[in-house]
Amino acid sequence: MNAEIIAVGSELLLGQIVNSNAQYISEQLAEMGVDVYYHTSVGDNPGRLQHAIEVAKKRSDLLIFTGGLGPTKDDLTKETIAKALGTTLSMDTDALESIKNYFQKVNREMTPNNEKQALILTGAHVLKNEQGMAPGMLLKKGANAYMLLPGPPSEMRPMFHKYGKQAIQNLMKKKEVIYSRVLRFFGIGEAHLETELEHLIDQQTNPTIAPLAGDGEVTLRLTAKHESKSIAESLVNALEKEILQIVGEYFYGYDIDSLVEVGLKLLKQKGVTLSCAESLTGGLFQAQLTSIPGASEVLAGGVVCYQDAVKKKVLSVKSDTLKRHTAVSEQCAVELADNVRELFSTDIGISFTGVAGPDPLEGKPAGTVWIGLSVKGGTTKTFLLNLGGGRNGNRMRTAKYGWHYLIKELSQV
Repeated sequence: MNAEIIAVGSELLLGQIVNSNAQYISEQLAEMGVDVYYHTSVGDNPGRLQHAIEVAKKRSDLLIFTGGLGPTKDDLTKETIAKALGTTLSMDTDALESIKNYFQKVNREMTPNNEKQALILTGAHVLKNEQGMAPGMLLKKGANAYMLLPGPPSEMRPMFHKYGKQAIQNLMKKKEVIYSRVLRFFGIGEAHLETELEHLIDQQTNPTIAPLAGDGEVTLRLTAKHESKSIAESLVNALEKEILQIVGEYFYGYDIDSLVEVGLKLLKQKGVTLSCAESLTGGLFQAQLTSIPGASEVLAGGVVCYQDAVKKKVLSVKSDTLKRHTAVSEQCAVELADNVRELFSTDIGISFTGVAGPDPLEGKPAGTVWIGLSVKGGTTKTFLLNLGGGRNGNRMRTAKYGWHYLIKELSQV
């Protein structure tokens, strides 16, 4: 079975609200083995909605509508679908009674247009609304099935979870599970990653590989289908193992993991303390860390050393270093990392110095960055970045590279 989700409401097209319903329903359908090939958004216009229905029913088995079930004149979903299918609307007495009871409970007068919410497509299976008034419904008509759900997520989600999923499962002849896992990579571009895995991508059938790039990171979504969840999971496990044998050095986490979360977890696991010296990042690295509960267990403190005077006075960077090599140098990054580690008596000190942009600084182009990593009892490591982007983009990517190098270091401890 394949499905199309049609969100109804002009507010979606005006950008006034985000269509979170489509994301939620797609996730739920994926777990059930229902493929979603299309998301459609259409305004409160009968003609355009009818056109969307005509297109969708030619390419999708199941059409799921959200929104447009309310009492106002622009709530036209039921009426338009009834017309498109050549059927009628009928009053659901249970839903009407529930609506009346609600108004009595809140001591408000029920206006006649509220009765409209109790109308359903004639012959439809009713999905009870336990969080609001308008019921949902599912109608099988010819080769297609039509599910209507309310627009407010607080009503739609519990209705779909409790009643909608079961109604869809009852329609399905072959019940497959879709098992999906996201692998997260940093330090490699999307094109490079695809080139390294080209032979796997070209031969993919089941499971499949879907690359996605964003915010300087690359993710791979691995998806397998099978009637058995355990077999689907084993297919993904085998593919993951093959991928990590090729590009495992860039892999850092799964699904919704972030570099910061993985870094903090490793710091805790290893019992390692951290201090930071931040010039161009201006405290961004520490802000990311302290946004997560438990950061106090590993972060001793840090210094935002934006000006050279602070680098010298607070972090004891030598005047000769700044004069001969400038603040944007490997030598400065080393002294910052070493000295901040000693200042805060931590196991690791990390430093960031460079040119955020947009203008060059000290003869260095925007995007030139040095990161220093000082480990107690070890040799201080440095990393040169040549970033291309806007000022804040360079700062964000610098912080991410800091986490990337810190994670790699901690993985070896």
